[in-house]
Amino acid sequence: MKRRNDRMLLGAFIHSTHLAGWRHPDARPESITDLNYYKSFAQTAERGRFDLFFVADKLCMIESELAIAHTNNHLSLEPMSLLAALSAVTDRIGLAATISTSYNEPYHAARTLATLDHLSDGRAAWNIVTSTNDEEARNFGREKHYDHASRYERAKEFVEVAAGLWDCWEDGAFPMDRDSGRFADRDKLHVLDHKGSHFSVKGPMNIARPPQGRPILVHAGSSEAGMELAASSADIVFTTPRTLEEGIAQYDNFKSRLAAYGRSKDELKVMPGIFLIIGRTEAEAAEKEELLADLVIPKVGVDSLSGGLGFDISDLPLDGPMPALPDRNSYNKSRTGLDSIAALAAREDLTIRQFYQRYAKSKLAFEITGTPEQIADELGLWFESGAADGFNIIPSHTPGGIEDFVSLVVPELQKRGLVQTEYAQGTLREQLGFEKPANRFTLVKAVADKEGKV
Repeated sequence: MKRRNDRMLLGAFIHSTHLAGWRHPDARPESITDLNYYKSFAQTAERGRFDLFFVADKLCMIESELAIAHTNNHLSLEPMSLLAALSAVTDRIGLAATISTSYNEPYHAARTLATLDHLSDGRAAWNIVTSTNDEEARNFGREKHYDHASRYERAKEFVEVAAGLWDCWEDGAFPMDRDSGRFADRDKLHVLDHKGSHFSVKGPMNIARPPQGRPILVHAGSSEAGMELAASSADIVFTTPRTLEEGIAQYDNFKSRLAAYGRSKDELKVMPGIFLIIGRTEAEAAEKEELLADLVIPKVGVDSLSGGLGFDISDLPLDGPMPALPDRNSYNKSRTGLDSIAALAAREDLTIRQFYQRYAKSKLAFEITGTPEQIADELGLWFESGAADGFNIIPSHTPGGIEDFVSLVVPELQKRGLVQTEYAQGTLREQLGFEKPANRFTLVKAVADKEGKV
């Protein structure tokens, strides 16, 4: 194994993915609309020198009746408003949120993100998603969601327009000279005048260029179109491998696509999501895992697993074996989740009860239950094996899970030299080792000057 010289990045996922995480004795589900709860969470992550505080989002409720009644994952605050508030009570941690390109307009998203970047002194990050379902479409005047190709074509153009809007004002465009009365340098203002297949946006935007030039762009698409969008424009990609081998394959896949866009492998950071249950001893970790498993209401666990399978198994005995799964050729459901279920079923002889308890954690995503040393060992292995540039930490429950990680795991990672002990100076982009993007209009002017056209 070749040891890397760079450091491991850390992102804090604001919600637990565990079906029953909200029922944990140390969880605080009653605080889901309390700003002080999120303030404490973000400040804890900042104390642990996390790079990102990440708020996922969707624009509908798509859970089953059972999930609505017995889980809390369908409730969330509007993320950009939340992050704007948190920018005032944090200093260095990056602030990332999901904004859909399917049910927003580029001008609005670009202006909102630029505002957050200014308010936070250059710490804004945008998780670019295309949305996934008809329920979101019906909240925005459509009966059906965009087809896969259309929504990624729209997303690509959306990002291009947003980037153009951020560049409409050059850096240093506002001298604000009281003596001369000159507030802005008109020569440093540019009109975008974009006309494309999905958007017509004149611009310019009525806010100065973001401190980062462009907020950090994050993507999580795993389809061919999604991976190409990440390779062409993203700074960070969130992945969901389930094994080290799968992580290495995904990492290499993303990195191999960058050259086609004139980018180096260092210009895209790959961060798998990881679900953690942390104990000071192996026995304590096992007890915590058992507690969470017991908190899953059986009918809710079976309902969730049935959703992953694509067919109802509620009439089967809980302590009986998993049913035979359909073969690939006869099944028209997306295979990502089902393939993971089939692989686990082939490896372990689990009952339906044992399976839904496993599935309830994070739908079989990468997970570790163990001591701080064991978790540090596994994260270090993935990092040094070329499966990850860092990790998006998913706590078993909140806020206790992230507090355990900061108090117990971060010191172990720092002792091994894997994560930062202090923040670097500058914007989030600079902290992550990325250069500030050149302004497209400045580049055009420079080329014109060189060619004697101006």
